[in-house]
Amino acid sequence: MFPVGFGFSVKSKIMKSILNKEKPVIIAGPCSAESQEQLVEVAKELSEQGVEILRAGIWKPRTRPGSFEGVGSIGLKWMQAAKLETGMKIATEVANVKHVYEALSAGVDLVWIGARTTSNPFAVQEIANALQGVNIPVLVKNPINPDVDLWVGAIERLKKAGIKEVGAIHRGVSYYGRGLYRNNPEWQMPIELKKRIPEILLINDPSHIAGKRSLLLTVAQKAMDLDFDGLMIEVHPKPQMALSDAEQQITPEELNELRRQLIIRSEIPTNHIVEDLDSLRGSINQLDHDILDLLSIRMDVARNIGSYKKQNKMTVLQQTRWNHLLDEMVEKGSDRKLSGNFIEKVYKCIHEESINQQIKVVNSAKNIDQIGVI
Repeated sequence: MFPVGFGFSVKSKIMKSILNKEKPVIIAGPCSAESQEQLVEVAKELSEQGVEILRAGIWKPRTRPGSFEGVGSIGLKWMQAAKLETGMKIATEVANVKHVYEALSAGVDLVWIGARTTSNPFAVQEIANALQGVNIPVLVKNPINPDVDLWVGAIERLKKAGIKEVGAIHRGVSYYGRGLYRNNPEWQMPIELKKRIPEILLINDPSHIAGKRSLLLTVAQKAMDLDFDGLMIEVHPKPQMALSDAEQQITPEELNELRRQLIIRSEIPTNHIVEDLDSLRGSINQLDHDILDLLSIRMDVARNIGSYKKQNKMTVLQQTRWNHLLDEMVEKGSDRKLSGNFIEKVYKCIHEESINQQIKVVNSAKNIDQIGVI
C-alpha cells in the first residue's frame, strides 16, 4: 500500500466530475479514429446519453505489421472537432513521448497508457517525465502478463513524477491459445491492486476482455459486481465497418441497452440492516479457520508420507496416484456444485505444498520424529 499522501487525488474538474457521478462512469468511443465524421457522429449520440468522455485510438500498437495502426496525429484534430461540437472531454492512448506532446498540444483531457507500454518500465518512465507538471488525469492499463507489481510500478512512476491524478484500467491479460475471451480476465489482478491502493479509481475495459460484443454485458456486470468505478467501452456508429477490432465494438444504441441491463450494487445494503450479513460472515470466518486446521493436519500427514518414501527410497511425485486423486476430486466436487476449474486450482495448490513438504523431509538428514511431526 502507498504511504499516506501518495494516494489518489481529485484536484482536476474532470476527475471530480468522474467521481461525483453515480457508478458506472462511462468512457466510450471507437477503437480507432477513422474520420472526423465518424467521431462527431458517435460523440453526438454518446453525449445525448450523458456520456462525458469520448475515447478514440489515434496511434494503434498492433501485434503484427500490416494491420491498421491508426490515422496518426490528424485524428487529434477530428477529436477536437467532436469536443467543440458536443462539449465532451476527449481521451486517447499514449505510448511514447511524442504521443504525449502531441496529445497535450491538441487539448486532450485524459490519457491512458496501454498494456504493452505498462509492461515496459523504461517507456513508462519516459512518459511520466514528459507529463511532469501537467495537471491531467492518467489511467494505466494492466500489463499484458499477469504481473500486479508491474502495474503498481507504473502507477508509482507516474506518482513520483508529480502526476496527482492516476487511475487504473483492467483489460485482462494475454494467454496462449484460444479461450472464451480475447483476454483472460484474471480478476484477481484488480482485486490485488485495490488491496494495495484502496483509493485508486478503477475502470474496467470489457471490450478488450470480451473480444466480441456478445460477451460485453457478462464482463461489464462482473466488473460492477466487483465494485469497479466505471467502464471503458468501444463504441462505433457502424461496428461492422470498423477498421480495427470490429467484433468487439457496439453501436451507441447497444451501449444504451447494455447500461440499462447493468445491475449496480452497493457495498452496504440501502436499508443499513447488516445483522444478517454479519452473521453469515461470521459463519464464513469460522469455516475458514476450520479449513486452515484441516490443511495443517493434511500437511502433517504429507510429511509422514515423505518420511515413508525416504525410508523406502521412493520418488516424491507419484504421478498416477496424483492423476487419479485429481479426477476423483473434480468428480466429487461436481456432486457438491463446485466447478471443475475451481477444484483443479485448489487441489493443485494443495498438491504443490504437499510435494514441497515431502521434499523437505526426503532431503533432510533428520528423521520424522526429530522434526516434531505427529
